[in-house]
Amino acid sequence: MAGKRSGQGRDQVRVVSYNIRKGLGLDRRRDPLRILRVLGEVDADVVALQEADRRFGLRESVLPQILMDNHSDYEAVPLDVQTDSMGWHGNAILVRRGIAVEAHDIIHIPCLEPRGVVTARLSVRGQSLAVFGMHLDLSGLWRRRQARVIADLAAAASETNATVLMGDLNEWRARAGTFREFKRHFSVLDCGPSFHAARPLGRLDRIMHCDRLKALDCGVHRSALAARASDHLPVWADFAL
Repeated sequence: MAGKRSGQGRDQVRVVSYNIRKGLGLDRRRDPLRILRVLGEVDADVVALQEADRRFGLRESVLPQILMDNHSDYEAVPLDVQTDSMGWHGNAILVRRGIAVEAHDIIHIPCLEPRGVVTARLSVRGQSLAVFGMHLDLSGLWRRRQARVIADLAAAASETNATVLMGDLNEWRARAGTFREFKRHFSVLDCGPSFHAARPLGRLDRIMHCDRLKALDCGVHRSALAARASDHLPVWADFAL
């Protein structure tokens, strides 16, 4: 389970990255409400989702708006890309209601298969936070190219804002070029193994941050519900504001 925040989170921000596998659980049931209940367990302020939209057709959101309104404390950052989608290439950012979205954008990255990055600048308890959400390529060569582009763009954002990057990096190797690219500008947290949810071995899901943020704690959210909801477990991190 995710750890409790001291001071009820007044001087902290909790972020989460979660590949929700289009809402398809290990029991082969597509259950968006179960995903929202897992997010309720983790109790984050900002969430980066991967595989948040259907892959084909209209690519509609996996999490229907009516469920978001009635069964969660979150709103999706409006990316203005497709009317039926929550994200872009499956990437989405959710924020707890009351957190202001000051700006948002999508980023095109070099890719072998359709990939993209979503970003938003948020006002969290009066402080500005830049967030980047991503799902990188299965190819190691393309992952490193993508990491280089994302790291440079995020480094520019970190000159004026506290900056956090989150997502499914699809990287199994701790010494891979993907991490070398990000580590030029950011600290990479090791939250723990989050894939496969049935038997976590791979540290595919990562959270990274600039030196404007102090990491207080991080980990993998493990619960009976999370172990069935997707093939990934959520990873989380707490930062001091």
